[in-house]
Amino acid sequence: MKHKSELQKLLFSLNKKSYPAYKSLQGDYNFDDFELSICHVQGDPFASPSDLDIFIAHKTAGFPAELFSSAHRKTALEDYLLRLFSAALERFSFKAKGSGKSGLLSTTKPGQEVLKRTACEITEKGIHIRLEAGFPANGRTVNSGELEKMLFEFIPACVRQTLFYKKLNADAIWESIYLSDDQQYIREHLEAYKLCAFVANDSILPRQSGISQRPMKESVPFTAPVSLEVEFMLPHKGKIRGLGIPKGITLIVGGGYHGKSTLLNALELGVYNHIKGDGREYVITDTSALKLRAEDGRCVKNVNISMFINDLPNKKDTHAFSTEDASGSTSQAANVVEGIEAGSKLLLIDEDTSATNFMVRDEFMQQVIKRDKEPITPFLERALDLYEQSGISTILVAGSSGSYFHIADTIIQMDCYHPIDITDAVKKLCSSYPMPSVHAPNYRIPEFKRSPLSGKSHGRPFKTSGHSRNFGERTFVKVKTLGINGFQIDKNTVELRYLEQLTDAGQTTALGYMMKYILEHPQMQSMTLTEMVSHLEMLLKTKGLEAFCGKYPFCGLTLPRRNEIFACINRYRL
Repeated sequence: MKHKSELQKLLFSLNKKSYPAYKSLQGDYNFDDFELSICHVQGDPFASPSDLDIFIAHKTAGFPAELFSSAHRKTALEDYLLRLFSAALERFSFKAKGSGKSGLLSTTKPGQEVLKRTACEITEKGIHIRLEAGFPANGRTVNSGELEKMLFEFIPACVRQTLFYKKLNADAIWESIYLSDDQQYIREHLEAYKLCAFVANDSILPRQSGISQRPMKESVPFTAPVSLEVEFMLPHKGKIRGLGIPKGITLIVGGGYHGKSTLLNALELGVYNHIKGDGREYVITDTSALKLRAEDGRCVKNVNISMFINDLPNKKDTHAFSTEDASGSTSQAANVVEGIEAGSKLLLIDEDTSATNFMVRDEFMQQVIKRDKEPITPFLERALDLYEQSGISTILVAGSSGSYFHIADTIIQMDCYHPIDITDAVKKLCSSYPMPSVHAPNYRIPEFKRSPLSGKSHGRPFKTSGHSRNFGERTFVKVKTLGINGFQIDKNTVELRYLEQLTDAGQTTALGYMMKYILEHPQMQSMTLTEMVSHLEMLLKTKGLEAFCGKYPFCGLTLPRRNEIFACINRYRL
């Protein structure tokens, strides 16, 4: 490793040379109390910025080992440090002048969720913080004086302000760690309480706006109905009470604008921990929960949707159904089955974003269109099967159809953002409003065994054909992230806009690189889908997100859930 003085000399020698001369800066440099690695240098001031990696040894950083003694604590500390560093870096961005992206300093800017990110990683040896820098230029010539400011003044100032324990507010750090302990405690005890979700009293669920996930000011604090209130004794906060949503089938009903979808939105993001002040810190949902909706036009390949759709007029086999342009009902049926395959134990559904004919058929429609002329078995007639056979619960927001009252275990009415347990009252009314006749054929929910890679194959195969260019034994593909809504892999666009539990563009980027890994390793394509995802998870566990980065790790990846990995592969068009 070179000393920082050598970097300074090299910078001086490069001044006013052609911009590609910056490439000679790649390498590792000792800055005394931290190490700076210049991993990748952009080829042009207008190109994607250069990638830097900063490393601080634990002995130098000084953070007590107790702060990162478990997986959830480590993620919480990484998130806390990244937020501090990102805010500090923002103050110096573009303070160095030049053309194109000259002077840019940036790293991942976390949202309200606490997620595992490559931008900050704590290893056995120390702390890595990763960022992007726009190396300054005058036109397309090197401006080493401005880069010297960035590397020797701006970045060291950010590092020393935010990544050394003695310079930080220890109480605030421990507060974030204790919050993660309490969140993890609730998450681990949902099963013991036979719950699929928990919403603490005094939570603030409404968001500031459609483009902001910050809590809405002066909104109504959440208060659980006494009949559904449960209590946890948390390790640090102590006693906490709130709404416990039991396993089974739960309906959320109420008038328009009374908070039904707001509650469901909080639950769907309750699969992640949230930062202090978010308002949803203690909204905790089963981590396997899957938000379902109709997705007109999505591709479906080799999915057994026969539990919902059968006897199509064109005689198409629905036990291994494929289409390039699914209807609303077909796409939602496929989403349910793919969710089962991914291991989801809780389905979250909003009537507003569902296909009506998939959800229910009323008595009148059944009289007009007989069963033998209707290939769709609505979700109403399968929801109980899902729970009784596979232990898969459902939380459904309903605003127009009363049919689900008959099969619901719990019914919650939202009234001016206040939840009311109306289960008993509604059940008394059910006898006066008979449920539509249910004649769904008996069906066994399929089991998707997660066999080891060397064992017998179970589940659907994944096959690819004719990708990109061939270099010897491997195929190499390019990935371009399209924000949070999807990515382009060579000329194939993977649409993820309807995966509503993706919250960070870095998750989409990570999914793109996982898909790239699959396509570049032909042996992966001989696996079943469950084996393929299990292999990716094994790589994540042993090597982290860096397993998919290529030559060097960079700051742009965020860990997605198993559900989204499955969903991404399912939406890749062969």
